[in-house]
Order: sequence, then C-alpha cells, then structure tokens
Amino acid sequence: MATPDFNTTFVVPQAPHDVFQAITNIRGWWSENITGGTTQLHDEFFYEVTGLHTCRMKLVEIVPDKKVVWQVLENDFTFTKDKTEWINTHLEFDITQKGNQTAVHFTHRGLVPAYECYDICHNAWSGYINNSLRDLITTGKGQPNPKGGGLPK
Repeated sequence: MATPDFNTTFVVPQAPHDVFQAITNIRGWWSENITGGTTQLHDEFFYEVTGLHTCRMKLVEIVPDKKVVWQVLENDFTFTKDKTEWINTHLEFDITQKGNQTAVHFTHRGLVPAYECYDICHNAWSGYINNSLRDLITTGKGQPNPKGGGLPK
C-alpha cells in the first residue's frame, strides 16, 4: 500500500549484515557532526547543520540485519515557520535479502508533501540515502556532512 510518506528503495550486492552495519554507521553517510549513541536500542543522538537544522533522535527499534527505526524527539529548521515538522516522525530502514542482493527501503514516516520542508527534505534524503548511504555500503565511503556542522561541498 502506497503512503504519502517520503520513501525510497535501492538494491546492492552486499549481504544484509553489511547493509545493516552501514545504516547504523550514520556518521559515515549522514553527518560526522552527530553526538550521542547510534547503535543500541534507546540510544539518543543529536544532529546539527549549523544555522540550518538541529534534531534529537532516539533509536526505537532495531532488528539486526533487518530493520532500524529512529524517532525524532526534537527538531528545528531555521527555514520553516512550523517548528513542529518532523517531531514524532520515524525514520525507518527495512533490509530485505533478494537472492544474492539486498534491498534497502527507507521511509520517513510522517514526512509528507503537505510539510513546508518536504521539497528540501525530499532532495536531502534522496541524496543521503541513494548516494551517500549506497556509496558507504558499496565502496566503504559515504559523503556525510563534515564535522563542524556544515553541508558537504
């Protein structure tokens, strides 16, 4: 069943375990500017792009080699009027083996086209997931935001 939530899928030749390890290495594909735990159930972390976006997330579900879910606890975009966008939304990664390949399905449950940030977030997630995360999985090197809080060059 299709939902209006942002979602995207890609397939890689790596095993589900390798995909899972890359997803939970968020400093390797999303941002080097993350503080806090990111791999254990109930871990909380803080993400920042200086002058643009801050959020605090909690790891609420983890099934090794199959699923990772983070809940957004706090969020602030400097470019939106509605400061509640993203709060209580969920970032879900579903990992499925398909023959000798692995599918990664990402859904930002609650990020819908009605949100003021949707277009910007759609473009950002598309890049982080389909480029940086995919590259981390397939080559061992992603393109996360650099330490210090800025965006990648």
